[in-house]
Amino acid sequence: MEEILKLSHVSKYYPKFKLDDVSLSLPCGCIMGFIGENGAGKSTTIKLILDLVNIDSGEISIFGEDHKTLTKDMKEYIGTVMDALHLPDEMTAGNVSSVMRRVYKTWHQEVFDKYMKKFRIDTKKRVKEYSRGMKMKLSLAIALSHDTKLLILDEATSGLDPVAREQILDILLDFIQDENHGVFISSHILSDLEKVCDYITFIHNGKIVFSEEKDMMMEKYGILKCSAKQLEEIDRDTIVAKRSNQFGVQALVLRDRVPDGMTVDPAGLEDIMVFYGEEA
Repeated sequence: MEEILKLSHVSKYYPKFKLDDVSLSLPCGCIMGFIGENGAGKSTTIKLILDLVNIDSGEISIFGEDHKTLTKDMKEYIGTVMDALHLPDEMTAGNVSSVMRRVYKTWHQEVFDKYMKKFRIDTKKRVKEYSRGMKMKLSLAIALSHDTKLLILDEATSGLDPVAREQILDILLDFIQDENHGVFISSHILSDLEKVCDYITFIHNGKIVFSEEKDMMMEKYGILKCSAKQLEEIDRDTIVAKRSNQFGVQALVLRDRVPDGMTVDPAGLEDIMVFYGEEA
């Protein structure tokens, strides 16, 4: 199995929104960052992957199998951390353990205890007493405690302080040291994704704008600052997107096509997303 997750021409239609012909591929042993503005289709895509809603066309495969034919045992290999923790408010972490033992055949109490200690979560507190950050940590601890191979996170680092986010990123990097594992993570904190992702997929208005290796993408694009006249002299195929202001023009460009003598600054992931989003 080369790909732990693959979407091929997946579409989903709603009265006011269309997820249109989405294709992406996450190789084993890799982390893919899934980016896009609010309402772009990130959460819809994740719900389709998890078979929480039905696709209208296309195919989704997980572990090399059609996602709709996964057995209950195979589904235990999928760990999820969504943007909300769906547990009763009165439940304590101790209650969580007793429930999860009944839900997952592969539940590992010692692993769960390790993460609870690592995240410094008070096991006697009720869920409603946890901050958003603590709820996300609890959710991640659960997701990593039942033989998970594919970890899917939807805005899992939001609401966490920088130290906690760094801790979670380290856990993700450690998780994919096993080449049979993979991580699919959506986040608005693009600096986090720059640190850990092997691939970046950008969705805009329900369509995939690009899905590329992160390092190659960061080398591929740059920011050119120049006058409008200078920009007109550049081959149009070099310019991905542009914006003008009172000081001149900024353009997202293909670095290897820019004429010698022109200075091109590095483009961060946020730069690429913003420029592409305005142009798409």
